[in-house]
Amino acid sequence: MANLNQLKLSVSERQRRRFSDSFKLQKVREIETGQTKVSEICSQYQVTSTAIYRWIDKFGIMKDKKERLVVESESDTRQLIELKKRLSELERIIGQKQIQIDFQNKMIELAEETYGVDIKKKFLPHRSILLGEQKRVNMQSQFFL
Repeated sequence: MANLNQLKLSVSERQRRRFSDSFKLQKVREIETGQTKVSEICSQYQVTSTAIYRWIDKFGIMKDKKERLVVESESDTRQLIELKKRLSELERIIGQKQIQIDFQNKMIELAEETYGVDIKKKFLPHRSILLGEQKRVNMQSQFFL
C-alpha cells in the first residue's frame, strides 16, 4: 500500500493540473451541505485552501448575493438577550444610586445651611506632605528646647 508521501505530486505537476468546473461545483456543494470540510479537500487533492475558497466564491450559492448570511445559534441569541437584560438592570441600578447620592448631597447641604456646621468630609493633603510638615515642626521644636 502506498503512503501519502508517495502519492504527493511535485510542484510542477500540481501547477499543470486543471480541475473541471463540474468537479469544482461538486466539491463546493459538498462543503456547503456539510458533507466535507475545506481542509479535507485540501489534503485529499493537494489543493491550497485559497484555491478552494476561490471555487466557493465562483460556484457557491452566495456568489451572486452581495450580503453575507450570518448564522446565529439559539444559544448565541439567548446569551445576547440575557446580556441585554443584565445591562439594562445595571443601568437601572446605577440610576437609582445616582438619585440616592444626589439626595444625600442635598440633605447635607440643607443640614449645613440649617445648623451652620460643616458636615462634608474635608479631603486632606497627601499624607507625605503631612508627614513633611510634622517633621519640620518637630525639628523647629528641637531648636527651641
